[in-house]
Amino acid sequence: MKTRFLTAILLAASAALSAQVSIGIQIGPPPPVRVERHRPGSPGPDFIWIDGYWYAQGNRYAWHKGYWTRPPFPGAHWVGPRHEDGRFFDGFWDGDRGRFDHDHRWDHDRDRDRDRRH
Repeated sequence: MKTRFLTAILLAASAALSAQVSIGIQIGPPPPVRVERHRPGSPGPDFIWIDGYWYAQGNRYAWHKGYWTRPPFPGAHWVGPRHEDGRFFDGFWDGDRGRFDHDHRWDHDRDRDRDRRH
């Protein structure tokens, strides 16, 4: 009896660990994109410009000014945030090394996404 109980617990734990979790933010569409009239010169040849965008912060949107940054790895490209079917999806870097999420706590750093790993 104890063996069956232990087996059942292990199977339940195994199923729970292999389950995929997806978290979406239910929020209305963002405000219209702001027009930024000033783009400073590039700080170097390996920097790319990211246009300003709205991102979800709790139950509201916050504006992220456009900025120069170095991609997290060579060949990475920015996929901007979007609002689809009532859900908001954050922007992220993508490339041959996979997806890399931008963390807004790094925004003060010029190399905000460069060589960072989660």
